[in-house]
Amino acid sequence: MARTLIAGNWKMNGLRSSLVEIVAIAGGVTPARENVEALICVPATLLMQAADQARESDLKIGGETCHANESGAHTGDVSAEMLADAGASYVIVGHSERRADHGETSEVVAAQAAAALRAGITPIICVGETAAERDSGKAIEVVTSMLRESLPTGAGADSLVIAYEPVWAIGTGNVATVEAVDEMHNALRESLSDVFGADADLIPILYGGSMKPGNAADLLAVKNVNGGLIGGASLKAADFLAIYAAA
Repeated sequence: MARTLIAGNWKMNGLRSSLVEIVAIAGGVTPARENVEALICVPATLLMQAADQARESDLKIGGETCHANESGAHTGDVSAEMLADAGASYVIVGHSERRADHGETSEVVAAQAAAALRAGITPIICVGETAAERDSGKAIEVVTSMLRESLPTGAGADSLVIAYEPVWAIGTGNVATVEAVDEMHNALRESLSDVFGADADLIPILYGGSMKPGNAADLLAVKNVNGGLIGGASLKAADFLAIYAAA
């Protein structure tokens, strides 16, 4: 069965002074048990320092995106190898904000995920639908298609994480109903089974739409929800640790 992963995404937030939250989170993460893992993905400017702060704990540190190439003339970009060198063990790829703000297609996301695997870190591949796509009744079709197109060629089931993030729920306070989450996560599991067979059960599928301490337990109880990709609630240790405790 898939492990449970509680992953924070700080997005474009955090200065050196924010590392006190990393210290607090690291102190609250117990030695790996019940197959639950904790991760905070931080901006590149904080990655090395965050990794140092978490080094003696069971808290994992990750990056928020990467370039598909190992190196080259790509001013301002960060390669997966650079993330790994700085202490990352995971990287988020294909977040809806990257797809929207930077025009990253599923083909680009698949290349980024392949780069992460090349560098020895685990990609968290994000997929999700807009409000218009859900209202049109095409949410499952859109999201499962996005998933298939974003998977790196030749990847093993034990080296991937998927995150479902309904775009209309990110940072809005809106949360998909338990029934809608169940339906989508079941569809994602079936799509993964088409590619990986029985090994698809090893792949964590995270829910990533405004998960908070108050709703985490209900969302995490859904059969194919194997954790959360948490935005705003991961910026404060108390909130993140409350979700971790629920897991």
